Amino acid sequence: MAKPYEFNWLRPVPHFMQEGAYFDRFDEDPFVFESNCFFKVDAFGFFLTWKSEGKDPKILSALEAAGKCENNLEGRIICICSGTDLVNLSFMYVVTQNSSTAKQWTDGLRSLIQNSRANNVCPMTCLRKHITRTFASGKTEKGIFQALKDLGLPSGKNDEIEHEIFTFDKFYSLTQKICPRTDIEVLFKKLRDKSDYLGVDQLVHFLNENQRDPRLNEILFPFFDSKCAFQIIQRYEPDEKLRRKGLMSCDGFCRYLMSDENAPVFLDRLEVYQEMDHPLSHYFINSSHNTYLTGRQFGGKSSVEIYRQVLLTGCRCVELDCWDGKGEDQEPIITHGKAMCTDVLFKDVIQGIKETAFLTSEYPVILSFENHCTKHQQYKLARYCEDIFGDLLLKQPLDDFPMEAGCPLPSPNDLKGKILIKNRRLKPEVEKKQLEHFKKHMEAGEPSISTNMSEDENEEEMATAELLNEAHPERIHGCLIAEEEIREEEALRPRKAGETNVADEQALIQSYTYVAATTNIHPYLSSIVNYAQAVKFTSFDEAEGKHILH
Repeated sequence: MAKPYEFNWLRPVPHFMQEGAYFDRFDEDPFVFESNCFFKVDAFGFFLTWKSEGKDPKILSALEAAGKCENNLEGRIICICSGTDLVNLSFMYVVTQNSSTAKQWTDGLRSLIQNSRANNVCPMTCLRKHITRTFASGKTEKGIFQALKDLGLPSGKNDEIEHEIFTFDKFYSLTQKICPRTDIEVLFKKLRDKSDYLGVDQLVHFLNENQRDPRLNEILFPFFDSKCAFQIIQRYEPDEKLRRKGLMSCDGFCRYLMSDENAPVFLDRLEVYQEMDHPLSHYFINSSHNTYLTGRQFGGKSSVEIYRQVLLTGCRCVELDCWDGKGEDQEPIITHGKAMCTDVLFKDVIQGIKETAFLTSEYPVILSFENHCTKHQQYKLARYCEDIFGDLLLKQPLDDFPMEAGCPLPSPNDLKGKILIKNRRLKPEVEKKQLEHFKKHMEAGEPSISTNMSEDENEEEMATAELLNEAHPERIHGCLIAEEEIREEEALRPRKAGETNVADEQALIQSYTYVAATTNIHPYLSSIVNYAQAVKFTSFDEAEGKHILH
C-alpha cells in the first residue's frame, strides 16, 4: 500500500504477569504435581513460562487462539488449555493463593488470548517470538555455534551470551546465516539488473507492477511514487550510507518484504469493522458443522470440550445432532447417528455452551438442532435450554422485531448476548393449538403429550419408523433387525471407538443412509424457536423466484 499502515498488534501485558508469581501446578492425565513453580509472561505476551525448583523452564504457547483459561474450584484454580489445534489439547491446572489472584491472572491471560491481530503478525515479528522462546527455554541448538562465532558472539558450549549483547538485530543476522532467504535473493538479483543495489526508480517499478493489487481503487490506494519508495528505503535499509543515497541492499529488501507492510490480508480488517446494525440475514455467520466430532465422521469420538473450544475461537453457530437416549434415565444424546460414533449428553453440551458462549464475542450464538428425538425427549431439550441458559436464551421475539411478513430481522447488535435455537417450527396456528393442548395435560398432572396428532393439525408430520429414531442401530439385537443384518453391523463395528480400518470404514460409508431430522415437532420446543428456522433447500431457481437472496 502506498500509505504506511501502523499495525498495533501488541496488547499491553500487565506488570504483575511480567514480574511473575509462585503457584502450585498439576496435570490430570498423567497426574503430575509440582509445588512452588514460578510463572511469568514475556513482555510481548507470546508465552507463559514456568519453572520449578531444580528443573529447566517450561514454555507454553497458551497465549494463542487455541488457548483457554477459566477459574473454578471455589475460584482458586485456573485451568489453562493449550494445543496445536482444537482437538489435540492438553490441560494444566494452576493453584493460586486466593480467588482474587486467580481472577487477576485469568482476566490477564484472557486479554492476551483474545487477540486476533497477534495471529496475523509479519515474519519479522515471528522472529521476535523465536528469540523470546530461545531465552525462555535456556536451550541452544548445536547447529548455531559456528554462526555465533561468525557474528563475534560467544560460541563455546560452556559460554553464556548476555541478553544485553544478543540484541534482536544480532538474532536476525543469525537467522539469515542459518536459514538464508534464497528466494528473496533471486528476486533481488532480477530486479537490480547489473547494479549491486535497488534504486528508487527500480523500487517504484517493483511496488506498482508486482506488489500492488491492480483491482484496488486508485484514489483510496494510490500508486507508489518516488517519495513513497524513498521513505521505504529510510525505514528498512540498515546501512546509513545507502539510505542517504536512496539505495536498498538485499538485506533491506528482505526486511521490507518481511514487515507488516506486505501482509497478505488487510490488517485493518482483522477485527469487526463492518456496520452490525443490518438485519441478521445480511451477514455470513461463522459456523461449525458436526461440531461435536473431534475427528472421523464414522467411528469418531464426540466431545463436550470441542464446543467450548469452537466458541472461544469466535464461532457463532454450532450444530447439535440430537437423538433419543436409550439408558435408564432417558437422557437425550448428541452423536453422529448411524455412524458408530460415541455419544455425549445433551445437557452437558448445553452447560459447556453457556460457560463459553460470550467470552470471545458478544454477538448472538445460534444452536442449529438436527432433531431426531421423539416428542417426549424434545420436551427435555427445550427444558434444558430454558433451565441452563436462563436469560441468555431468546424465547420470544423482540418487541421491535415481530416475526411477521414484511418485518426485518433484528441485527447482530440487537441480539448481543443472546442464544437462539434453530429448529423446524410448527405453523403458528398448529403450534398454538398443540401448545394449549399440552398445557392442559400438564395442569391435569399428565406429564406427556400424545404423539398421535392428526394430519390436519400438522401437515408436515411424517410417520417415521421406530428404527429411524435409533442413533445406534448396530447395538440393537431384537426383532427389528434380521439376523443377517445384525451380523453385517457386527462386522462393521470398530474394535474401539475411533479405530476403524480402511476396509471397515469404506463398508460403513457405503451402507450409511442419511436420516433427515424429524418434522414431528413438540409444540413447547417449537415455541422457543425465533428468527432462525431450518428450511429445506430446494433449488436456486425457486429461491430466485421467491426473491430469497440468502
